[in-house]
Amino acid sequence: MNIRKWHGHAIAKSAALIGCTALVLAVTGTTAQAQPRDLGRQTLAAGDGWASDATGTTGGSAADAAHVHTVATWAEFKAALANGGTAPKIIKVKGTIDANAEGCDSFAAPGYDFAQYLADYDPAVWGYDKVVSGEQEDLRAASAAHQDSAIKAYVPANTTIVGIGENAGFKGASLQIKAVDNVIIRNLAFESPLDCFPQWDPTDGDTGNWNSEYDSAVLYGATHVWMDHNTFTDGDHPDSSLPTYYGRIYEQHDGELDIVKGADYVTASWNVFADHDKTILIGNSDSAATAAVDRGHLKVTFHHNLFTGLVERAPRIRFGQVDSYNNHFVADSAYSYSFGIGMESQLVAEHNAFTLPDGISAGTVLKKWKEAPLTAADNYVNGTATDLIAVHNAQIPGETLQSGAGWTPTLRTHVDSPKAVPGIVDHRAGAGKIC
Repeated sequence: MNIRKWHGHAIAKSAALIGCTALVLAVTGTTAQAQPRDLGRQTLAAGDGWASDATGTTGGSAADAAHVHTVATWAEFKAALANGGTAPKIIKVKGTIDANAEGCDSFAAPGYDFAQYLADYDPAVWGYDKVVSGEQEDLRAASAAHQDSAIKAYVPANTTIVGIGENAGFKGASLQIKAVDNVIIRNLAFESPLDCFPQWDPTDGDTGNWNSEYDSAVLYGATHVWMDHNTFTDGDHPDSSLPTYYGRIYEQHDGELDIVKGADYVTASWNVFADHDKTILIGNSDSAATAAVDRGHLKVTFHHNLFTGLVERAPRIRFGQVDSYNNHFVADSAYSYSFGIGMESQLVAEHNAFTLPDGISAGTVLKKWKEAPLTAADNYVNGTATDLIAVHNAQIPGETLQSGAGWTPTLRTHVDSPKAVPGIVDHRAGAGKIC
């Protein structure tokens, strides 16, 4: 699915933007003058999701003039991130910044030959019973390491990154928000990074798989992060455009947003997640080692987001207390599920709207991976109030879900009627639509 197909209201500026220009009034005497609002100075409102808990989320709003940067290139952006350490900083992104402007060939290690890679590891030659190894796999790994170093950008604590003007955002970049506190990311369009060197794993499943790296944004052990009014999409490289080798799609995408390794206190509001397969992962493993890190963390709020043209993971959840309300989920024929119920997850999914096409049943909205009770109340499917747990259990009796997440969200500033959610969210979510 191409992002340009969002029911006629993506990419092009919607008429709903009229009256949505971010203005404030500066009063001098008796004269009021409209002035552009400085997004970099804005902070998360009290009570707005998990990121508002405890110390709240202010990002770089307190930055002095020396730590306010406007950037238009990948080099400028990385330099701005590095300037001043953890001192509050505001980085304003102008235009689309391409982290892979020189193309995949620029990362290739000398001697790497994809045609030779395909010949060496063809299942007819290599088989399916052992992982690949040898010269071309070593060169592929070296090439991948070059790309990894080039396209990842590490965001420090106390930072706000905002898009300014039209078409602000990143292409082919992976923002790493790792083991830091107090970050705001707003008003940016992310085109998923394309993995130039996926690895063939013949032991993955019965017939092998191509595995890729790089998410548009990764929250790895980070705390107090607000992701607001961003757009995430595969852009010009949807999965449908990718080739097939060894009978499997040459997968060059990973996720759009991953929240892992004990990350905590996150609010994702008014974003668009579009045209992707494995979209959002909260908690990346069932292992005992992962449980020791994630248990008691991964508190995340999703509200007023548009999830459209996705296959799965909106999100898939392990551990954590996840509050998902007032979101709009729009499915197409490739749809698999929205909420993945995983190890010790405590999901509350309320007041959401789902638009499903003919042939896609409401029972598939929830997917059970592990026994973990959830709360799912006041959700509407195609305009009709629907008990998501009941319809799931009736349609998929072999994966019976239990009701009752065991906690009640309190960090909500405003809850809209789920009947009104499609009209509100579809016109106001995403980059360029901050009111």
